[in-house]
Amino acid sequence: MYYITINNQTVGPMSAEQMMAYPVTNETPVSRDGGAWQPLYTYPELMQLYQNSGKSVAANAEVSSKKTLCGIMAIILGGLGVQYFVMGKVGAGFLTILLTVVTCGLWEIVTLIQGIMMLCMTDADFKRKYIDSTSTLPLF
Repeated sequence: MYYITINNQTVGPMSAEQMMAYPVTNETPVSRDGGAWQPLYTYPELMQLYQNSGKSVAANAEVSSKKTLCGIMAIILGGLGVQYFVMGKVGAGFLTILLTVVTCGLWEIVTLIQGIMMLCMTDADFKRKYIDSTSTLPLF
């Protein structure tokens, strides 16, 4: 029996098959019988199920396409905060618009650099820094 942590809540006990019904990733914290917590990828039997479920390919493709879209939007329309709206961080989008207006457009230099950095980082770093982050305005 396994326990997982989803959205900062512990769920379980459940079988490996039941676990795949949740939005797990290879980084999802997993515990056997409430013991030590480790990422899902450290359990070979769970990784086999995870890869067979097709979630790994779909999740990686989604993060990769979102990273590319956000990077391009940050370069082209960064002053309007479009990259944050795409990520689902609406507050950061409005804050970016406000900062662009207050700085008379100079904030767009920051978003240009941010867009270049987004395109250069790995998918895992992008997901950790921008998607999974609880920060209101994640920058670099």
